[in-house]
Amino acid sequence: MDVSEPASISSGIAARYATAIFEIARDNKDLAKLESGVADLGSALDDSADLRDLISSPVYSREAQGKAIAAIAAKMGLPEVLKNGLGLMADKRRLFVLPQLVRQLQALIAENKGEVTADVVSAKALTKTQETKLIKALSEKVGKDVTLNSSVDESLIGGLVVKVGSKMIDTSVKAKLASLQNAMKEVG
Repeated sequence: MDVSEPASISSGIAARYATAIFEIARDNKDLAKLESGVADLGSALDDSADLRDLISSPVYSREAQGKAIAAIAAKMGLPEVLKNGLGLMADKRRLFVLPQLVRQLQALIAENKGEVTADVVSAKALTKTQETKLIKALSEKVGKDVTLNSSVDESLIGGLVVKVGSKMIDTSVKAKLASLQNAMKEVG
């Protein structure tokens, strides 16, 4: 079984909704409101286990999901285009792609602003100075403004894994040890 297929389907669904929402907001000159709403929605998804349960559990009916997401969107003060998109997604039982939708919308907004997002995974949290130096180095390399999406994975032991678009730079100790282990296997 190909395990990448469900993820691919989800990202495809999210991409279509994100593109439609983004283009409507751009045509209505509401991108600033959309950016703020997407950031708020992303934070809500990160912070609320109940919201994550609502969008992913098949226990909730289409109608219950629709009413709940409409109430949440109204309470958060999300822009109309985003409220409507979420309502349509609930009606079509597509709320499970909400995390991918948020990422897609963030990418479209950043691209429109001439920015690129770099996903950075480090063995321990980066300091502000390290983040600033990394942003400067990446900006020079890609020729665009860079925003960091940082996370911590202690299993890296040390170093960084940086992904910008389709490029990945892995300077982690874990990767170097794996490489050394493969080299030792070839010799012995």
